[in-house]
Amino acid sequence: MNILIVKLSAIGDVIQTLPALAALRRCYPASDITWVVEEAAADLLTSHPDLNRIIVSHRKHWLKEIRNGRVAAPLREMHAFYRALRSRPYDLVIDFHGLLKSAAIVAMSGGRRRLGYDSLQELSGLFYNEKISEEMGKHAVDRYLDFIRHLADGEGEHADCLTAPPSFTIAIGESERRRVEALINEHAALLTASEECGDNRIESDGRQKPGRRFVAVNPVAFWETKLWEEEKFAELCDRIHRELGIGVILTGGAADPLDRIRALMTTEAINLGGQTTLRELACLYRQAALVITTDSGPMHLAAGVGTPVIALFGPTDPARTGPYGTGHRVIRRGLDCMPCFRKRCETRNCMREIAVDEVFTATKEMLAGIGRNE
Repeated sequence: MNILIVKLSAIGDVIQTLPALAALRRCYPASDITWVVEEAAADLLTSHPDLNRIIVSHRKHWLKEIRNGRVAAPLREMHAFYRALRSRPYDLVIDFHGLLKSAAIVAMSGGRRRLGYDSLQELSGLFYNEKISEEMGKHAVDRYLDFIRHLADGEGEHADCLTAPPSFTIAIGESERRRVEALINEHAALLTASEECGDNRIESDGRQKPGRRFVAVNPVAFWETKLWEEEKFAELCDRIHRELGIGVILTGGAADPLDRIRALMTTEAINLGGQTTLRELACLYRQAALVITTDSGPMHLAAGVGTPVIALFGPTDPARTGPYGTGHRVIRRGLDCMPCFRKRCETRNCMREIAVDEVFTATKEMLAGIGRNE
């Protein structure tokens, strides 16, 4: 049986689809499973044990090239993408994305059974011949698992494929471990935050050896309405280092805000912005004592690898897209306008009203709890 998954982006959405992939593999252990994904999130799926093939869409690059008058090369690449897509006869195609760009790929695939949400968002529902309802009150992880529940309910022999807890498998290999170990060792002195800390070497499974600990801070997000003030992040990092005696590592793809936050700090921090791949970042987060983050892809990555998360939420709904699982803490204001899901806002009060003291107190409490459980 040939199965095609379509979930193109974004990083957090792809991570939240991983439990559905694991359940799908349990339902159809002998199947050939292909995943179509856009370039930005493709590294998350590299060498995934439940996938037979990844097809990478460079849609944004193609459109940029065409807008700039360079047509021949993107057309060749688009043709190669289409040939790769049609190289297998798919028995089942699942569109986890539910937008026109993903539904078009479903149509191009030629799949016999085309499963998607019963929705006319961007007319996507017109491209499927089998549909399920989308319950927006559920967390995204559980909404994506609804596709597998639908398949299991329709085929009695697969009824037990959802009995296992959700699994967020990311293939962290030796190269990722060596790279992260090198980055940490390069800055080891900055992570020596107290005389009680031991060495900072890494266990074979990628986790930090007992002793020195660090907090990873991700201050970036794609929506400007999800951002917390850089001055507050700087103050928070200073207090973590100075009052708790723990090193801080700044992470994120965008170097500029991290550079500005680092410049505002009065203590030291390690700035790894733009220096890791997604799988290297997953390896780094696995070693962190705690990850403090905006609502973003790195938030889901940290939760997925099992590290406790403090998530700062503003315009979005943590019940739908918060860090999945137990042991995490969401900090948000209870404003009447929340959640608004707006990417632009004149006041951004939902984020501005989050105080440094509140986040620092949560950090202190969670680190104390982690320490008692070690």
